[in-house]
Amino acid sequence: MARRKKIYEGKAKILYEGPEPGTIVQYFKDDATAFNAEKKDVIDGKGVLNNRLSEFFMTGLAQIGVPTHFIRRLNMREQLVRNCEIVPLEVIVRNYAAGTMSKRLGIAEGTQLPRPIVEYCYKDDALGDPLVTEEHIAAFGWASQQDMDDILSLALRVNDFMSGVMLAVGIRLVDFKIEIGRVFEGDFQRLIIADEISPDSCRLWDIETGQKLDKDVFRRDLGSLTDAYSEVARRLGVLPKSNVTKPTLIN
Repeated sequence: MARRKKIYEGKAKILYEGPEPGTIVQYFKDDATAFNAEKKDVIDGKGVLNNRLSEFFMTGLAQIGVPTHFIRRLNMREQLVRNCEIVPLEVIVRNYAAGTMSKRLGIAEGTQLPRPIVEYCYKDDALGDPLVTEEHIAAFGWASQQDMDDILSLALRVNDFMSGVMLAVGIRLVDFKIEIGRVFEGDFQRLIIADEISPDSCRLWDIETGQKLDKDVFRRDLGSLTDAYSEVARRLGVLPKSNVTKPTLIN
């Protein structure tokens, strides 16, 4: 079997040329990074969990009519996705103050916001993915006004879906970030959810205890990241239950 052509390697995933035109194989690594990759580690099983969880969320979004790049899961670490042109923005939706918002504005972590707040960061690791406004986005041509209207609509629809799914299993969706891709069907452009949706890209807190079940466990040295992600997967019923039986001894 010929070795696949690697297209791109990021902090958490590797992209390979897909088996069919217009497709990409997305491989989930076990690497964990924080603070713009200043903190790094390899967490056994993290890639497997994120692959399954991202499949779960992307499939759920498609079922309610939110377009995504996801086609199907190939194995425990890989999924087949649609090739798309990534809009150079991270789209962040915040329901509660946390992380950089709390630091910037002096709002206590966990404070419920009066409404979901959508923020945008310019995707550039060398610059630390700086926060930008719609004025910057328009001025530098990263997205049109129609694009921004569609991106805002997609972000809020994802928030509604994710908030409800998490609430049902006792988890508070504090915030999350998504990436948006452009696909072209003839002369028609369509925006879709791309990259991944997983505990790597969300803040998830247990509603009753406030326990963190996301990458803040790694950022803040709060315990086992695999245990946290496994708990999310367990509550959502994503991972199959183990049905280990003892062997029968025959005399």
